[in-house]
Amino acid sequence: MKIGVALGGGGARGLAHIGVLKVFEKNKIPISQISGTSIGAVVGGLYAVFRDAGRVEAFMYKLVSSTAFQDLNLDAFDPDPSKNAGYWKQILNNAQRKMSIYRTWRYKSMLNKSQVDEIFIDYPDSNIETLPISFAAVATDLVSGRETVLVEGRLKQAVVASSSIPGVFPPVEMLNTKMCDGGVSDLVPVYVSRGQGAQYVIAVDVTKSLNEREALTNGLSVIDRAQTILAFQLSRERLAGADFVIRPSSARFSWASVRYMPEIIQSGEDAAEKAIPAIREALHLK
Repeated sequence: MKIGVALGGGGARGLAHIGVLKVFEKNKIPISQISGTSIGAVVGGLYAVFRDAGRVEAFMYKLVSSTAFQDLNLDAFDPDPSKNAGYWKQILNNAQRKMSIYRTWRYKSMLNKSQVDEIFIDYPDSNIETLPISFAAVATDLVSGRETVLVEGRLKQAVVASSSIPGVFPPVEMLNTKMCDGGVSDLVPVYVSRGQGAQYVIAVDVTKSLNEREALTNGLSVIDRAQTILAFQLSRERLAGADFVIRPSSARFSWASVRYMPEIIQSGEDAAEKAIPAIREALHLK
């Protein structure tokens, strides 16, 4: 049976995909196809190349530790709710957020193309058609508004297009149009895996649950809650088409919680370990 894995978008929460893949590897779940949206495309593309979750994890640690990535300063968008930030720290974070918003208003995005190229400088640039595992990245056509499934061409370009968060990364010009984050049109690409021939699809959903209550104390928290509702509505129908859905715990983490990478990866491992008995039974694996 051809097993497909659909890795969803969710910013830093999608680092949980690494933990899921580590558990699948340990339990010898035979993955034939991977579809990824946004961070799911970043992680899934690496696994399609390396077929080794440990190498994917090491690569992502290196990527988020790079100077180019650190310049994003995502911590300014992700205050630690368990700690009381000092007065001057709050002032600095507010100033950095406002500067980022100004750049987005003044230019096409917070980052320019050369900065994005620097972040992804070491990302594998294989041909998608020749990867050891069948792979598809989902991007959104900004001109037509359509979901675009990228299954051929250069892997790096497809992954950058799929993960180009509007306003943060500039749109990627390819296929005679402009592409942005696949999460705008398809947060968890279950039917993409089906379309690529997967007979049993395991979806990994890293969007926040509506049951996770948040204190709506300011404008940013209200926007975040609205995005949570939008993501839930967008993914609900797609997830219904999966044979099994894994949902790593996301209550503690935001889209910008990169500094919690070890804990996020562990949340993926924990969720996958709980799912393994049911998956093995469904696939008749001993």
